[in-house]
Amino acid sequence: MSRHINIVEVGPRDGFQNLCSYLPTEQKLHFIDGLAAAGVRHMQITSFVSPKAIPQMQDAADVTVKSLERHPDLDLLALVPNLRGAQRAAELGMKKVANVISLSASHNQANIRRTHDESFAELAKMRETLPDLDISVDIATAFGCPFEGKPSLQSLLDFIERGHALGITEFTLCDTIGVANPAQVRTVVDAVRRQFPDCQFQVHIHDTRNMGMACTLAAIESGIDSVQTTLGGLGGCPFAPGASGNTATEDLVFMLHEMGFDTGISFPDLLALAKEEVATISGVYSGHHINIKAPGAAA
Repeated sequence: MSRHINIVEVGPRDGFQNLCSYLPTEQKLHFIDGLAAAGVRHMQITSFVSPKAIPQMQDAADVTVKSLERHPDLDLLALVPNLRGAQRAAELGMKKVANVISLSASHNQANIRRTHDESFAELAKMRETLPDLDISVDIATAFGCPFEGKPSLQSLLDFIERGHALGITEFTLCDTIGVANPAQVRTVVDAVRRQFPDCQFQVHIHDTRNMGMACTLAAIESGIDSVQTTLGGLGGCPFAPGASGNTATEDLVFMLHEMGFDTGISFPDLLALAKEEVATISGVYSGHHINIKAPGAAA
């Protein structure tokens, strides 16, 4: 039997968050519905952040409620920067959230305006206040930071240990600005899986230097079974200079299927949806953080 890889689509959050024009809620839901119809079972659909910081996420509540109603069988989650966001997500019926903390102290301040101590204290409050909520941690700048450069492996292991001590057993290693290389990814994945065998790890690789596919494949070949991507390769962190776009879901699915992996996703349906998405939002993206990647694989 072929090995199954879980594709975690984060386009409805990461892919849309930098649009300079507001994408209507129903349009977002249309793409979520399309992803579900194509066979995508895992999605990060929104983030509970201040609308002043990320205006595109002002409809987080509506997107959450309607997505849960339409797709009760899917693994849906939201990104949350703090306890307040986690509480709001839980109130609306969300069972799983991802709390983002940057490995880089500088980026953590730029992204969520907290020190590491403050972020981990907030994470502890989430675990204590919401014991039934499934909380994972997205480790931003795990492979490199626009302000501090590449981190040491030991700093990453120490960081994970802090979360693990609070009861967190699921982490996402995020290449926030796309500076990772396959050798680095293999080294990091091997180390974290060896030191924390009871934890689950995902990767989220940006494609700034066209190494998204190579780095994601390196993670898979090192034992990672869940990878985050965005339809059309859209996205980028608004608080990380140089973050351009993500690994494209349709390209990765095409490659994995050709290599004999199983994703449970219909590639033709996914490609058609990617082309529709790019056509829909072309012209409303702006800023050097953003990358629109025209789907290139043939059906």
